[in-house]
Amino acid sequence: MRRIFLLCLLMQARLLCSGADYNILSYGAVADGIKLNTTAIQSAIDAAFQAGGGRVIVPAGRFLTGSIVLKTRVELHLLKNAVLLGSTDPSHYTKLNRWLALVMADNQQHISITGDGEIDGQGRNLALHIDSLFYAGKIDSADYNFVEMRPIHYIRPQLIEMVRCSHIRVQQVTLRNAACWVQTYDQCSYLIIDSVRVESDAYWNNDGMDIQDSRNVRITNCFVNAADDGICLKSQNVALGCDSVYIGHCTVRSSASAIKFGTVSHGGFRRVLIEDIRVYDTYRSAIAIECVDGGTIEDIVVDHVEAVNTGNAFFIRLGKRNKNGDVGTLKKVTLKNITVQVPFGRPDGAYELRGPDLPFFHNTFPASIVGIPGHPVQQVILENIQIRYPGRGNNGLANMPLSRLDAVPEKEAAYPEFSMFGELPAWGLYVRHTDGLIMKNVQLSVDAPDYRPGVVFDDVDHLDLQSMRLDGDTKPIILHNTEKARINKNLVTRKI
Repeated sequence: MRRIFLLCLLMQARLLCSGADYNILSYGAVADGIKLNTTAIQSAIDAAFQAGGGRVIVPAGRFLTGSIVLKTRVELHLLKNAVLLGSTDPSHYTKLNRWLALVMADNQQHISITGDGEIDGQGRNLALHIDSLFYAGKIDSADYNFVEMRPIHYIRPQLIEMVRCSHIRVQQVTLRNAACWVQTYDQCSYLIIDSVRVESDAYWNNDGMDIQDSRNVRITNCFVNAADDGICLKSQNVALGCDSVYIGHCTVRSSASAIKFGTVSHGGFRRVLIEDIRVYDTYRSAIAIECVDGGTIEDIVVDHVEAVNTGNAFFIRLGKRNKNGDVGTLKKVTLKNITVQVPFGRPDGAYELRGPDLPFFHNTFPASIVGIPGHPVQQVILENIQIRYPGRGNNGLANMPLSRLDAVPEKEAAYPEFSMFGELPAWGLYVRHTDGLIMKNVQLSVDAPDYRPGVVFDDVDHLDLQSMRLDGDTKPIILHNTEKARINKNLVTRKI
């Protein structure tokens, strides 16, 4: 992890775009929220670029625009009370690479989005306009999700998409109301996202930040309120992956998972440090680390996470969704100094768009570490972990007794999610197909009785349980098909 710290220090230097200021008013922009200013804003960007770099100023006011393209050594600077307002007409958006976006860049260097203003995508109105075009026969049925009854994600514009860019700075701005993902950085390097506020529960797939196949990334002091995953690392390219990523001092509220690795994980994730994170009112996992597409996840440290009213503490999963049959590797993961409070009901009840309900009855889900037969999750350390559960697990609602441990499905190729196995046989921690688990000062408690034991280890080799406390349980630990386990006498249990 030392390399990450050195990279973070090197990236502290301010990325400056030299040159003059270019006020978009001088290029014909009008701040009435009605006139389309795409051409005026792009003209200011082009002028700065042609001069060798400069700062494009968006002054106070509401400037309606379609897609604009950032270029090398150009800084888009939004002054206080400035709003870059995304058009609700989908014909005003273009794409450079994968998907449509409001602010785009491809293969550019030393680019910035800064200032005290905001970018507002008007995402719900834009998405509903796109939806109406389908029913008017102007959108192909292949671009419509009939199960979810909405336009498919890739025809709904993002706020920001940068691809193959380097030395990027996004700082201080507020990003609001995307029609799809809020911001995507794909195959980028030397990326700083600092003190950015994301307020986007406007529509579906509103990931707060998506970092894909990128290296030397620093995300700090951000607030993310997203109607999907908050901060998400992804890898589409088997030859790349994410490497040397630092995420620190952020607050996340999500109707999916707060910090997530691996919606896609073909190349994997290496050398990631996450620290000082606050999570609240989050529907799924505070931390989800998932490797299911043949990539490698290794050298991951998560340190100091406080999560309240969050549906699941952590979910670590190695699967085999990859169509060519390759199984990835998930190893060297440390979670420490983590405190989580799991509620009995939905944590995201106050959201405009809540996470979809599960199609089966279940009790509260435990934290989980799960590999697949013959391919265990390896070398995990849990240290100074406190998780408080509501209890009230009821075997009349859903029942997975210890006599049916082998009936917990493997679901090797399924989409990874902490609820993917259905009802689980533990209320606190469920571990299966894992080799090399060290647990130090792990405390699990329930507020009311639960029919299940607190912890189940199933096919776990080299378990080193150094100190653990379980409050409120009659059968605290179950070991099944577990070899070379060392359980210290410091284990303490207390019945309710």
